[in-house]
Amino acid sequence: MEKAESWLYKALHYRFRDATLFEQALTHRSATGRNNERLEFLGDAVLDFVISDFVFKSHPNASEGDLSKLRSSLVKDTSLAGLASNLGLGEFLILGSGERKTGGHRRESILADALEAIFGAVYLDSGYEASKEIIEHVFAQRLENLPDVDDLRDPKTRLQEWLQARKLALPDYELVNVTGKAHQQTFAVTCTVNELSQTTHGESTTRQKAEQKSARDMLKILSGERP
Repeated sequence: MEKAESWLYKALHYRFRDATLFEQALTHRSATGRNNERLEFLGDAVLDFVISDFVFKSHPNASEGDLSKLRSSLVKDTSLAGLASNLGLGEFLILGSGERKTGGHRRESILADALEAIFGAVYLDSGYEASKEIIEHVFAQRLENLPDVDDLRDPKTRLQEWLQARKLALPDYELVNVTGKAHQQTFAVTCTVNELSQTTHGESTTRQKAEQKSARDMLKILSGERP
C-alpha cells in the first residue's frame, strides 16, 4: 500500500489517517476482503452535493433542469472514469484475478466507482470539508470550463426550440435507408425544415443517433455555420 499512498499524496495531496479506508476504497468486489461498494455509495452522495452546490452558485439564473444537466455532465461514469484514468488510479486497484486478466483496471465502471469510493473514504476519514477539497481538486479544470447550458440540450430539442422561437413549423425526420446486417446496421435519415427549404442528412448506428446528427447539422446551417 505504500506505493498507493505515495500516489495518493502526489495526485490528490491527501494522506489517510485510517489507511484501511483507503485500502477498502481501492478494493473491487471481485477481490477478497471488504470491497468499496459501500464507500462508493457514500462518495456518490458527497460528490453529487459538492457538484450541485458548485453549479447552483455559479449559475444563479439556470433552471432546475439545466442545473441537473450540468451536474450530470460532470458526474456521469464516463467523466469520472476519464478523471480516474488521468490520475493513474487504475494501477492501484485491488482486483480479483479474473478482473485483472480481463483488464478491469481500465473498465470505466470500475474506475468511476473507485474514484467515488475514495471521495467517500476521505469523507469518513476527515469530514466533509476535506472531501470537498479533494473533489474540487480533481474536477478543477472541468469546473473552470463548464459547457454552455444550451450545448447540453440534445440537438433535436435545441432545433425544435430554435424553430418554435421563430414561430416556424417543426422539422420532418425521414428514414431514407438502412444498410448492413441486423447486428451492425447503419441508419440514414434526413432532417427537413420546409419553410426554410433546408435539408440535412445524418447516418449512425441507430435511427435516434442519425436524427440527432442531422439536427446538429441543421442547427449549424441555421446559425450560419458550415456543417
